[in-house]
Amino acid sequence: MRTPLFCVITLFLLARPASAEDSVARAHVQAALEAMGGEARLRNLGSLRLQGVGHWNLLEQSERPTPPFLVAYEQFDEVRDLRRSRLRQRCEARGAPLPTWTPLSQVYVDGVAALERDGQLRPAGTAQAQDLRERLDTAPERVLLVALDATDLRAEPDAVMQDVPHHVVAFRQAGARVRLFLNAHTALPTAVERVEAHPEDLFWNIWGDVRTVLTLQSWSLEPGGLRYPRAWDWERNGVAYHSQTVTAVTLEAPLDEKDFALPEAVTKGFAERASRTLEGMAPGLPGSAPIEVAPGVVQLPGRWNVALVQQEDGIVVLEAPLTSGYSTKVLEEVARRFPGQKVKAVVATSDAWPHIGGLREYAARGTPVQVLDLNRPLVERLMKAPRLAVPDALARAPRAAKLQSLSRRTALGTGKNRMELIPVRTETGERMLFAWLPEHHLLYTSDLVQPAQAGGLAMPQQLSETQDVAAREKLEVGRIFGMHLGPTDWATLAQAVEQARAPTAPPAPPSGG
Repeated sequence: MRTPLFCVITLFLLARPASAEDSVARAHVQAALEAMGGEARLRNLGSLRLQGVGHWNLLEQSERPTPPFLVAYEQFDEVRDLRRSRLRQRCEARGAPLPTWTPLSQVYVDGVAALERDGQLRPAGTAQAQDLRERLDTAPERVLLVALDATDLRAEPDAVMQDVPHHVVAFRQAGARVRLFLNAHTALPTAVERVEAHPEDLFWNIWGDVRTVLTLQSWSLEPGGLRYPRAWDWERNGVAYHSQTVTAVTLEAPLDEKDFALPEAVTKGFAERASRTLEGMAPGLPGSAPIEVAPGVVQLPGRWNVALVQQEDGIVVLEAPLTSGYSTKVLEEVARRFPGQKVKAVVATSDAWPHIGGLREYAARGTPVQVLDLNRPLVERLMKAPRLAVPDALARAPRAAKLQSLSRRTALGTGKNRMELIPVRTETGERMLFAWLPEHHLLYTSDLVQPAQAGGLAMPQQLSETQDVAAREKLEVGRIFGMHLGPTDWATLAQAVEQARAPTAPPAPPSGG
């Protein structure tokens, strides 16, 4: 009796081993584990302590979106509980925004992230939790085991990295697409690539599916036979982001439960913060009502202010911060406040990522988007950013953005709220636009003028540049307002610049002698 063909095929599929691609991938990963010291040694490793130094490139807070970037330096001492996926990192940082060494500790336990400053633990947000989880998951002592245990592990075509042939294996983990690049000669992992969205990250959320690559080098033979990399370098979307040099490795480091103890208030606070998403954030701050800066000119105060300017033929929105969801709520406020009037344009006055994070919603609605000429390439990248994991309106229904780049002083609208957009073209304001409303002697100063935490105005260099622009453009300014600045008298800025320019008093002469 002949067995039906479909039965033969079914029996073959049930009996066959994993596909050739699966078997090849597993062989590559097992070779990498052996090169590091063996699968059993890594699976039995309970804890790890890493000490070292490093630096962060401040990609978003630098003057330009291209290197060189402003830098913050760090020295760290980190303990990892590998069996329970817990982490405690003590760190000191110093750099462009931190003139002195500033301590900051991070804790990650059971999916909860906390920050410790001045001896006080406070709940962090889901963005910090995602970063710490990624740090554990992509670490060399864990990532090969995760790959080996993945049900979808597969081999991809070999690739050349750093002029050296590499085997490539891929799998998914917690929504992320992961690829490992394994040196074809030594079998050791050279790089871990991870593609995932960061929807709650204040800066990285705007770029959709972010590609993070961790490169490992400077391998060292540690006591007990484990090989471990001492140099770690991260890129995000192809740009150098973070670098660390491990100066000391301790295997089976002692664990102190006090290091991982989170007060109930911290875990509850984390859960409360996790329930509030960036996409769901509404314009404004509790207790801060919209401000009518001038008739028909309304500022919506928030961590990132938005201004609405009513003109004869529609509304101009100054700034599109944070997310598409935030922009949606701004547009709802426009419809409520100015019923029946269209949004004729949105103006992003800076290249700072929070300024442009919500532009995609306006592009999806066909609203003209006005930006400085220098910032057009950045905004074009934003419009093309892949968004498979967390699609927005533009990802769901792609269309070309109506981008308009400004290279010179340009009029926008007519009537009492007519506006002129002015490229700043100063050293720190190189990538900014000012908006001048001549009928009101009112100047929108983008990010260049900001309040100081202790009161008054911050950053005298930027204040003096604002004065320079007003003089260059022959503006008779009465008041200013901006992305982080409520309506402020021009005289306040002039006084702050004068105080900054005042010579420092000479030291007192020695007494007696």
